[in-house]
Amino acid sequence: MSTDSLPIDYLAIDGPIGVGKTTLVEMLTKRFEGVKVLEDAENPFLDKFYKDRPGAAFQTQLYYLLSRFKQQQEIVQRELFQRLVVADYPFEKDRIFAYLNLSDDELLIYDKLYAMLEPQVPPPDLVLYLVADVDTCMSRVNKRQRDYEKKMSGDYLAELIDAYNHYYHHYQRSPLLVVDTRHLNFPGRPEDFEELLNQLREPIKGTHYYQPLGTPRL
Repeated sequence: MSTDSLPIDYLAIDGPIGVGKTTLVEMLTKRFEGVKVLEDAENPFLDKFYKDRPGAAFQTQLYYLLSRFKQQQEIVQRELFQRLVVADYPFEKDRIFAYLNLSDDELLIYDKLYAMLEPQVPPPDLVLYLVADVDTCMSRVNKRQRDYEKKMSGDYLAELIDAYNHYYHHYQRSPLLVVDTRHLNFPGRPEDFEELLNQLREPIKGTHYYQPLGTPRL
């Protein structure tokens, strides 16, 4: 086992599509011999959602909600906290997409189901919120060449980034580290990754902002 460690057991990484969540999960679990929890990328309704098919947003959201809940329950049941657990989403992320994509009638049903599930989900010790602008996220999305994401518009991504920023401005369930990733390249520049680890090793209470030197402010 690695002697290197972080002062947390359960880290959730969040941020808009294309910001680099999964890449960072892979790097952290490799570094600390941890357990990765990746959301189900094979949602069968995503293609219909990006094609704007009627009802597809509600189907997509319910699938994600139940899939994420099942994963979170498995974390608790397996008592994985003997090793660092790193997830590429916090459970609360689901509501960001729900309020962005669902109609009022659909939200009535969604909220009732969410309210029953959320109390059974363990909060992370820390949420790492990665931020970037639309151009940066779109560039990263285009590089990974996922078929269903090719249909995603820049306008939708801009709405999503705004929704994320609004949600995390009021977030209080766990300590929160906000990281501006526009000029960071964790897999390509080891020094960027090491500096992030230095931030994660520090005790964090409330909300803390990490903006690398030389990065223009959002």
